[in-house]
Amino acid sequence: MGYWGYFVVGRGERPLAEGEALSGAEGMTLRERAPDGWQVWEYPGGDDRIASMNDLAAETGAPALFGYVMDSAGVVVEAAAPDSGAWTTCLNRAATARHLGAGEDGLSLEDYFLEPADAAERAVAWAAEAGHEVNAEAVLDVLTAEADSLAENLFFRLLDRLGVVPL
Repeated sequence: MGYWGYFVVGRGERPLAEGEALSGAEGMTLRERAPDGWQVWEYPGGDDRIASMNDLAAETGAPALFGYVMDSAGVVVEAAAPDSGAWTTCLNRAATARHLGAGEDGLSLEDYFLEPADAAERAVAWAAEAGHEVNAEAVLDVLTAEADSLAENLFFRLLDRLGVVPL
C-alpha cells in the first residue's frame, strides 16, 4: 500500500498551517521551506478535502497548490492564484483515472481535469504570478509522464519545474 495524503504548497511569512484557510487540517507537518517564503506541508491520510486553494491564495496573497496523492499511484493537483484563478489537473493520468473510477459513471478524466496542454498553460501563468518564468514544455513533460514507482515524485518534479521547490 502506498502513500495517501496531501502536500500543501504556498508562500507566506508565517506558517501556512496557522492560517484560517487550513484550520480544518489539524496535524499538518512542515516538510520543507524553500527560498522566497515557500513552504511545503504534509497532511497524511486526508480522507476529507482539507481546504480550498482559492482561500489559501486569497489569505496569503500568493499562489498556492496542493497535491492529493492516492496510494502513491496518482496525484490530483489543485492550484490557485489571487489574479489568475484556480485550475485542476492530475499526474500519472491513467492511475488517477483508475483511483477515481473515471469512466464508470460515464464521465472521462477530462470531465474532471484540464488536459495536460491546457494545464501546462495555466501552470505557466500560475508560476508567473509567483514571479517565476517557467518553460511550458518542461511542465507539460511532467503532466504527461508516467510515475516511476511513486507518483509523489512527479508532484515534487512539478514543483521544481514551477520554480517553487528545487529538487
